[in-house]
Amino acid sequence: MYAELLTTGKLNDYLADLNEQAEAMFSRLVKQLSEKEGITEALKAENQMLWVQRMNNIRSAAMESVANDLIYC
Repeated sequence: MYAELLTTGKLNDYLADLNEQAEAMFSRLVKQLSEKEGITEALKAENQMLWVQRMNNIRSAAMESVANDLIYC
């Protein structure tokens, strides 16, 4: 697939489209997971370190999901 995309000149378009899909999926997952976990701006104001810790965990899980579903499929 790589060789075909490269030789036909469509590789950059394919990668740009994949990047857009990955960014959209990542943003959607972070939003959904943070709502599900109850991570709010109030928590951020009350306990910033806990908020950062939980958001980092959510971002990590979202990135893993994007990688598994879009990139390594």
